[in-house]
Amino acid sequence: MVVSSVRVDREVFERETGWALKPEGACRGDVCVPLRGRELPELAERLGLALVHDAEEGLWCLGPASEPVLPAGGKAPDWQLPDLDGRLHSRSEHLGSKLLVLAWAPW
Repeated sequence: MVVSSVRVDREVFERETGWALKPEGACRGDVCVPLRGRELPELAERLGLALVHDAEEGLWCLGPASEPVLPAGGKAPDWQLPDLDGRLHSRSEHLGSKLLVLAWAPW
């Protein structure tokens, strides 16, 4: 959710996050989290959502709650990624060694 105000628009927040803003707080299913205000920094902190502010552009970006890095079994799934020459490499090729995966996006 990208917005230009730190104050939350109720309809946009509810549609984009799945949390309903009620007098008792933010609710989703059987879970309600008490709130003192309705500004993005508090909502992000109380609900465990990622928040980024670009002061230069005047934009706020509220992201989803962070998910566990590894699944419950504790092992990362195998994957394949191409190198700069297009050759595929998988995680399983590097078992037993340290591996740094660097991801980049232009946005």
